[in-house]
Order: sequence, then structure tokens, then C-alpha cells
Amino acid sequence: MAKYKKKRARELQHDRFRDTTMGLLDRLGNSLEGKGRTILYGFGGVLLVGLLVVVLVKWNARKGDEAREALGRGIDISTATISTTPATGSSGITFPSEQDRAKSAIAEFEKVAAKYGDPYRSEARYFIATNRLAIDREKGISELSSLSNEGPSEVSALAKFALAQAKESDGKLDEAAQIYTGVAKLNSLAVTPETANLRLAKVYEKQGKKKEAVDLLFSLVDTSRKAKGKDDKPLPASSAAREAATELQKLDPDRFAQLPPESPILG
Repeated sequence: MAKYKKKRARELQHDRFRDTTMGLLDRLGNSLEGKGRTILYGFGGVLLVGLLVVVLVKWNARKGDEAREALGRGIDISTATISTTPATGSSGITFPSEQDRAKSAIAEFEKVAAKYGDPYRSEARYFIATNRLAIDREKGISELSSLSNEGPSEVSALAKFALAQAKESDGKLDEAAQIYTGVAKLNSLAVTPETANLRLAKVYEKQGKKKEAVDLLFSLVDTSRKAKGKDDKPLPASSAAREAATELQKLDPDRFAQLPPESPILG
């Protein structure tokens, strides 16, 4: 009953706004003739549409802020410290085990998925799936596989990458390599080709494919060091490119020596 009253009050408030606005337009319109009244009603319609747009934009912005805050709470939980003996005086969230942390994070992300639409719903589902790996690995992998084929492209890329990591961790290297290759071709901002190719090179190394790993690492670092921005100045190396250079130096020092030098600016 209380909800109905609130809803009805909003409806009545809306009706009063409409009646007042249209009454004003009628009074002004009476002072005009023919086309004047048509122009006035047209102007009034545009004004009302403009007001509705402003209201909707503000409402969407508020809902977006709420969704981001809710996602943030879930992320804080999923990245909380795991410790059976929390430090004295510590105010941060801690959990006794990875499983306990994952369960708590999933519960928080499920609230987001149930309350908000995309992209927040898909992002929440992604976090649910990654945390699920610590509790029910098969179900988590299944959820990641499903997400990788649906939803916003950035979430799909993240799901594919997490799925490849799970396959790699499980020793299913051929499957992992295939997925990493696909992620690199997406050219996604969420998971860059450099990041995907770095993982792919490490899978090649685990498979005993040293030449493939060295070639991929060399290409990655070489491209990074030659990259320039619109102002024709060298672009800073990404963390993936820097890690690839370190990996290449360990794997094949001679090939590493063939790389172009780093830009003095970056150095």
C-alpha cells in the first residue's frame, strides 16, 4: 500500500505539471491566432522534450554512479587480504581463505547483476565467474566460456583472457594458446594484443616451442620500441612490452641484442 501511494503521488505530481504547463500554453495561445498557436504548441513540445532529456540524463548519471560504487565494493572484497591472523589495528577487509573471500565477492557482484543493466551487469557476471573459479572451477570456466561469446566486447575480451589463463593453469596448453591467439586479434583496450601475446609466448615456452616464443617476444618488443605517436615522438613501453623484453633476454640473449635500443626519452 505504501508503495502504491508513493507511485500514485508521483503520477498526480506529473499530472499537475502537465496541466499547469498546458494551461499556460493555452492562455498564451489564446492571444495568438492561426499559425501562432501552432508555433506556440510546437515550442512547448520542444521545451517539454528538452526537460525530459535533462531529467533522464541526470537519472542515468545517478544510476551509473550507484552501479560503479557497487562494483567497487565487490572489487574491494575480491582483492582483500587473505590472513588467518589479521594485523592488530588493521581496518582493511580480511578473509581466512580464498574460498571465503570469493563467496563474499560473488554475493556482492550478484547484487549488481540483479539491480543494474549493461555494461554493469555483464561486468558483474565476469567478476562472479572469475571468483567462482576458487569455489567451483568447472562452473566458473563454464560461465567464462558463456560470457566470452556474448555481452559487450570489452567484457567478452576479459572473459576470453581469463578463460585462457584458467586453461593454462590446468595444463591445457593447446586450448590456452588458441584462446590467447584469438584475444590478440581482437585488438581490445581491455586486454591489449601485447598482453595476450606475452601470455601466448609463455605458453609456447611451456610447450617447448622456443623458436615460436622467441619470435613472438622479439616482434612484440621490436614493435613497441619503434612505435610513435601523432607527434612523431616515441610512445612509452607498456608493462607487457617491458616484461616481454626481460623474458626474451633470459630466453635468447643473442636475439635480444638484435633489438633496436630503447628511446632515450623512455630510458
